[in-house]
Amino acid sequence: MTAHLPISLSFEALDYMMPMSLVLNAKGIVIHAGPTLRKVLPGKVLEGTSVFRLVEMRRPKKLTSIDQVREFDGAKLYLRIRDSHSTPLIGTMTCLPGSEGVLLNLSFGISVVDAVGRYGLAGSDFAPTDLTVEMLYLVEAKSAAMEATNQMAHRFLGAKTEAEAEALSDELTGLKNRRALDQVLSRFLAGKNRFALMHLDLDFFKAVNDTLGHAAGDKVLQEVARILTEETREGDTVARVGGDEFVLVMKGLTDHERLSAIAQRMIEKLEVPITFRDEECQISASIGMVTSSEYVEPNADQMIDDADVALYASKNRGRACYTVYTPDLRE
Repeated sequence: MTAHLPISLSFEALDYMMPMSLVLNAKGIVIHAGPTLRKVLPGKVLEGTSVFRLVEMRRPKKLTSIDQVREFDGAKLYLRIRDSHSTPLIGTMTCLPGSEGVLLNLSFGISVVDAVGRYGLAGSDFAPTDLTVEMLYLVEAKSAAMEATNQMAHRFLGAKTEAEAEALSDELTGLKNRRALDQVLSRFLAGKNRFALMHLDLDFFKAVNDTLGHAAGDKVLQEVARILTEETREGDTVARVGGDEFVLVMKGLTDHERLSAIAQRMIEKLEVPITFRDEECQISASIGMVTSSEYVEPNADQMIDDADVALYASKNRGRACYTVYTPDLRE
């Protein structure tokens, strides 16, 4: 006994159950297209157009007529949309009873993710029972998880970078600290770079703290940091290594005449009174310096110690001056 549907299937029901379907007449002309296909092929009048102008039927063999299509009733077909993307499709077809028409139902298959982004599709553009909807949910969940992971990684990296920067910086002045200075010197020495090292100590800084307080002293240190930064190049290093002590490393600079001019200019600028709450803070600076070119095998500790000897020679000469290290200074 043959069973029959009690009612005919309306296009509205077809659009709901198969939103990517095409109903073709006996000549392969589209008489109805599902709403998703209309979205995929915007601006095209689908009804009245040959199905072969909309899609290319590639397998099981290249089909070019509706009679050939009917031979594969119930079989899986592989197609391609005739647009600039040539998006692949999977389809099945069945011959409509009582006519020579054909119902062709289409799907994006594994290319659904590309198609969703390409054509601006959403879950509502697919049949409720279509596994594609489940795949979309999985893709969206994966994308959300990846986005959350990326954001967390960026936050972690930012926090790590900030922590590393803080670990290598002087909190008050923003200059490099002793740890950062050690890294710079190790890198320069390992790379056989030529450089100059200046040890600068502020003169009369203790008097500022004693008479005007530590807030004034902090203001002076911040102003000193600004001046030293302005008087050095971008690739140079300025580090605060003690209360009022600074070390400057100048890459590629070993000419004593140029170094002397830089040191003198720093001293002159640091002698300009610094105003704090209507009070003038008067300081100066003493400098000792060495260059890596003076050593057969430069050593960071030795260079710092020699610069320190030269610094105290400047102090003994009356302060507010610079001294280039020579071995006889140790006498």
